[in-house]
Amino acid sequence: MTFRKYVALGDSFTEGVGDPDPARPNGLRGWADRTAEALATAASADGADFGYANLAIRGRKLPAIIDEQVDAAIALGPDLVSIHGGGNDVLRPKVDIDALAASYDEAVGRLAASGAHVVMFTIADPGLNGVIKVIRGRTAIFNEWVREIAEKHEATLVDMWRMRGWTVAEVMDEDRLHLNAVGHQMIAIAALDALGIAHDLQPIPPVPAPVLSAREQRAATLAWARTHLAPWVQRRVTGRSSGDGVEPKRSTFQPIG
Repeated sequence: MTFRKYVALGDSFTEGVGDPDPARPNGLRGWADRTAEALATAASADGADFGYANLAIRGRKLPAIIDEQVDAAIALGPDLVSIHGGGNDVLRPKVDIDALAASYDEAVGRLAASGAHVVMFTIADPGLNGVIKVIRGRTAIFNEWVREIAEKHEATLVDMWRMRGWTVAEVMDEDRLHLNAVGHQMIAIAALDALGIAHDLQPIPPVPAPVLSAREQRAATLAWARTHLAPWVQRRVTGRSSGDGVEPKRSTFQPIG
């Protein structure tokens, strides 16, 4: 199947945080850009034009993604929409997962009813990340809802929960929360494979993680806490978001590459 109009919705995961590219909007590339490049190549091979929009904004919780991005995406008339959300919600100690899933179901239903094919994602298993493994239980519950919603609306599912064989040091940015280029490439490959799109993307070999002594590991963790954890906590306390003042990378269809 050839897709001609692709819109990506979501948060920092889809905006591409952790995969810097100064030449691109917001200074980021990310898995969605990488996927769009392969979709554009496939469309070109069929003699079709291709347009790509990315409305994702870092820090957005799922209700904001739905309120701000879903109708805007439908108005563009895409034939392919990807949506990922919930990660910033399950990080909070108080979250009504059932209510969150109900609103997600309604939003995906509207996207599917518009005629677009929908791609959804489960959240990666936080048990692999010592920083956030405390949320593993509610993440698993949310993911089961995602699988049910995807099945109900005949969406393509990229089940990141079941993606194994990687380590945080290899696929995550230095903040230990966002994917690096290795991780974003991995997700692009998984999305294209799930869609059945032929492509020539290859995994990026990870940089081997340094072997640290216990003392060096403690020092690295303290440095991470000062640089990344403390600002995150401060934003939570003050009610601010990393996405405040950030505009979508691509609010309308544009060529990619």
